[in-house]
Amino acid sequence: MGEKQAAQQQVMLFAIDEGEHSFYALEWVLDHFFVTSGLNQPFKLIVVYAKPTPSSVVGLGGPGTVDIMGVVDSDLKKNAQKVLEKGKQLCSTKGVDNASFETVEGDPRNVLVEGVEKHRASLLVLGSHGYGALKRAVLGSVSDYCAHHAHCSVMIVKKPKIKH
Repeated sequence: MGEKQAAQQQVMLFAIDEGEHSFYALEWVLDHFFVTSGLNQPFKLIVVYAKPTPSSVVGLGGPGTVDIMGVVDSDLKKNAQKVLEKGKQLCSTKGVDNASFETVEGDPRNVLVEGVEKHRASLLVLGSHGYGALKRAVLGSVSDYCAHHAHCSVMIVKKPKIKH
């Protein structure tokens, strides 16, 4: 067996969410790394959705909080399922049927950095939300955090701005 066959395929971890920028980035990645390379795909694609915890959505404490946690969690699971299904359809449309999909509960920053370690990814890809400096400062940038903490290369795919 040759060296190339013996070498294990590298892993690309792709961060997906419900935003339009995320699906643009997935399509871009599929077109540039998978569709054009045919059968000789350079990466194993793992698509990860970071599902928020119910408590991060509802907040902490207060009367009735426990009662709605189950409902919120159910909605979050349905949303995750919908996002991953849309991602699977896009992959299938592009002829990429061997991608893996997973939902991991937690803060996207931690989920992605830990996912890189877990899967021994050599590339993490995220779509850019296109936030301005103020919004990024308040919300924190997932891509910025990952670029500084993930132990692999990080690629941020930006959707081109439409020029008027």
